[in-house]
Amino acid sequence: MLQFLIRRLGVILLTMLCLSLVVFFFVNLDPNLRKLAIFQTEMRASDQDLENWLQRNGYRDNFFEQFGRWVGVWPKEPVKDPTTGELVPRFRYCGEAAEPRLSGVLQGDFGCSTAFRIPVSERLPEALRATGILMFWVMIVMVPISLLIGILAGMREGSKLDRSLSVVSITSTATPEYVSGIIFTAIFASWLGWLNGSAATALTKGFTFSNFTLPVMTMAIYGIGYIARMTRASMAEVMTAQYIRTARLKGLGFGAVVVKHALRNALIAPFTVIMLQFPWLLTGVVVVESIFNYKGFGWLLVQAASNNDIDLVLACGLISVVLVLLTQLISDIGYAFLNPRIRVS
Repeated sequence: MLQFLIRRLGVILLTMLCLSLVVFFFVNLDPNLRKLAIFQTEMRASDQDLENWLQRNGYRDNFFEQFGRWVGVWPKEPVKDPTTGELVPRFRYCGEAAEPRLSGVLQGDFGCSTAFRIPVSERLPEALRATGILMFWVMIVMVPISLLIGILAGMREGSKLDRSLSVVSITSTATPEYVSGIIFTAIFASWLGWLNGSAATALTKGFTFSNFTLPVMTMAIYGIGYIARMTRASMAEVMTAQYIRTARLKGLGFGAVVVKHALRNALIAPFTVIMLQFPWLLTGVVVVESIFNYKGFGWLLVQAASNNDIDLVLACGLISVVLVLLTQLISDIGYAFLNPRIRVS
């Protein structure tokens, strides 16, 4: 197990490095840099003024030097004030140092948010906390309901209950978040008036059933259908296995067979699917948080991309990569424990 973990962690670190390099390259393409220069200078600045600003702030330096500064293995250089000639920080409002020093991701410095005018490391925790709360309640709602639907449908394959639940699962899976979000808002907020169509007050005035139910419902509905379908397929396969037939022939009741013999084996595949829902939830929050104005990680990423906030986009990309790789590692370890036929070495 230890060797397995060491190998997987090595693969994770290498994958993080490669994906971060790719994201860094695309984020720092010339059109994005020019937009950043326009936002940071006068809107009527000439092309030469924009180019001078980019050169002065290090955006025209060698690509690998820029990446090294962001990672924290190459010292960040202050810029020279064009009027006084003194060394000054790139962005004064983020409190950057006016002397060369190592200050990157490895040192806990994710850069400066030019959109919010604060260090990225101060803006990210608040957004991650908000999204973490949302994802927690989505999983609390999604996992039990989807497993129950899948197990009930798979126990008696081909029955009326199986067909009815399968239709519900396929319908929910085929409905994108932005469609279900609009439908739920129109029904429960605009028409019936039971719920609040905006979740903006959840972070300022507290989480309530009224302001937090619609985002949770919108995100959970797709995952419920997907996990239920996987659980149903796994349960149906297990119920036709030879050892299930043997248990029935020995006189065990149907309920006892399901609980004692079928459930554990049937839940092996859904466990992997459930773990892989975390990366999906991270992408789903981009749509859901924008629809309901819930200022979490997804909302923050949209704001960063809209305002060409390069450092904030890079930080969000890095966090997404870390979450995806860690959930895959946990999924592999959990699968090995649940399935004794799998050995890790």
